[in-house]
Amino acid sequence: MITITPNAAKQIRKASEQADAEDMYLRLAAKREDGGGIEYGMGFDDMGGQDQIYTSEGVDVLISDSCKELLAGATLDYVEISDGKYEFIFVNPNDTRHQAPKPDQA
Repeated sequence: MITITPNAAKQIRKASEQADAEDMYLRLAAKREDGGGIEYGMGFDDMGGQDQIYTSEGVDVLISDSCKELLAGATLDYVEISDGKYEFIFVNPNDTRHQAPKPDQA
C-alpha cells in the first residue's frame, strides 16, 4: 500500500515522542487538486470507522478508505531539501507531479 523509508520512520517515532502521541497512529491523507496533483496531509490520530491500518518500517499508518486509491504505491520519505533543512516528501506514481528517479539516481 504505502512504504515508509527508514529515515521517515525514525523521524515519525521522534515526532510522536515529542508530541506525547506514542499511543496514536500516524494518519496519512490525500485529496486530488483541481490541476490533477495530490495534496497530502499527515498527523497523529485515533482510528476511525472507515480506516485501514498498514504497517511499514514498524510504523502503524491509518489511511481512510477515501484516500486508499490516491496513496496506493506511494512512498513517504524524510530528506534534506537544502543544507540543514529536512522535510517529509511523498513519492507517488498517482500524482501528476510525480517524476520517477532517473536511472543514475535510482
